[in-house]
Amino acid sequence: MLPAGGHLLDLMSSWRSHLPHGVSAVGLGLNAEEMRDNPQLTRHLVHDVNGEPRLPFADQEFDGAACAVSIQYVTHPVRLFREVRRVLRPGAPFVVSFSNRCFPTKAIAVWLTTTDAQHVLLVQAYFEAAGGFGDPVAENRSPGDGDPLYAVWARSR
Repeated sequence: MLPAGGHLLDLMSSWRSHLPHGVSAVGLGLNAEEMRDNPQLTRHLVHDVNGEPRLPFADQEFDGAACAVSIQYVTHPVRLFREVRRVLRPGAPFVVSFSNRCFPTKAIAVWLTTTDAQHVLLVQAYFEAAGGFGDPVAENRSPGDGDPLYAVWARSR
């Protein structure tokens, strides 16, 4: 979904980006040391999206954005999705992926009390409530013999 060679944002980044091999991105996360160890990041910024939902980037700066296995920790998801839309160019995808795993002490309450199918609906609702995105698409990307993996994505308008 993410454009090859595009200027990409890895939201809530860490020591690995969960992006296809050969794809690089700008990382935004909480731990500078971990992000410095991430070979896919061209640069990184320390930023707490829960403490400050406004992203430190210009309008329409990115060709795509990803948030891998971290959406369950966002305390103001609709505000964050609006910010992601602001920093995306028109037509750029925002891909949110997640599994059934999390740190229970860090996840928001609604995530802990809902099923995988409800998590998909919840992330779709974030896109819809934020506005400015096309219809969200949900995909079960689970490997046959591994942990579940879901992706919900939409393109900015």
